[in-house]
Amino acid sequence: MALVLNKLGKPLRHIIRNRKTGEPVILNKREQKTADYQEDYIKNVLGFDVPITTMTTIAREITEQVFYEIDPTLYVPTVEGQGAWSDQILTYRSYQIGDSFETGISNMAQNNARIENVDAGIDSVKIPVYLWDKTITWSIPQMEMAAKAGNWDLIGTLEESRKTNFDLGIQRIAFLGGQGFQTIQSNMYGLLNLPNVNVDTSVFTAAGNVEISAMSVTQLNTFVANLVNVYRINSNRTAWPTHFYVPEDDYIGMGGTQYSPTFPIGTTLEILEKAFKKQIPNGGFKGILPIAYAIPANSFGALSVHTYMLVNHNVKTFNMQLPVPYTTTVPNSLNNFQLQDVGYAQFTGVQAIKPRELCYFTGTF
Repeated sequence: MALVLNKLGKPLRHIIRNRKTGEPVILNKREQKTADYQEDYIKNVLGFDVPITTMTTIAREITEQVFYEIDPTLYVPTVEGQGAWSDQILTYRSYQIGDSFETGISNMAQNNARIENVDAGIDSVKIPVYLWDKTITWSIPQMEMAAKAGNWDLIGTLEESRKTNFDLGIQRIAFLGGQGFQTIQSNMYGLLNLPNVNVDTSVFTAAGNVEISAMSVTQLNTFVANLVNVYRINSNRTAWPTHFYVPEDDYIGMGGTQYSPTFPIGTTLEILEKAFKKQIPNGGFKGILPIAYAIPANSFGALSVHTYMLVNHNVKTFNMQLPVPYTTTVPNSLNNFQLQDVGYAQFTGVQAIKPRELCYFTGTF
């Protein structure tokens, strides 16, 4: 079908046809200008029909970006969409209750031999759920002025600002917990300051009490020989670590430091990863990851020393919950002059369900 143009060479949005012949009626310049104005006025009489349509597309793109700068799910297993609108999430833990295996060996020479019993015990851990909500507001004159400028999307900018506020907040909660909420009752702790996870200082002390990137060959060998074994002792040898989290400045240093200046066979980071993959069976070790928040200067006062961590990255070991992921309401107006919408979510702090499968390592450097 051929495109019908007006005298200005622009496509006709609505074609007016002659009743008798059915041919398009071609408007002159003045008639076309009047028709375009009336169409835009009727379509956008309240001043927000078109901007809201634009905002919907932009908001969808922003929301797809779950986290702003760093994805906490790489470090903390995250559960989304479970327990929506609850005020607490309860997790049960089961335990085996019974004597040693040998007590189950029966003596068939005895009459009425008693059969030993094995039972299971259950306890539970709770973590509170918090609601986050913030609104953005704009007016018709603000939208009209932004539209007139032609290079600024007012509503998209407001939405991006709110989403950024949420992303950075969740990111900090995941690593450091909530400021003012780190009590037994509030229980909004982060990955790096869980109160029920053990802290070891012996490994760094034995290796000279220096950062990994500053260790000599002898110190690094001592460090590697002790680190995983201390984790295994901490977990009662029931779990192997999958990840080693290190402060970002030391991570960068390890990547630029040769393991041996005399025999440059690889960086300290490469040697350390190879050692972990040899020590931990069945390909269980997944990698070394940097955390900027593990540096005291970047911890908002939560940490006093550089903090390293071996973890079993498993949702049954530790996790963070997002019962209601970030969601926005439909924009609405009470006075047809100002409009607003609300962004909201539910979240928890980080919970160590099996704290013995996590272990902090620190020094005094």
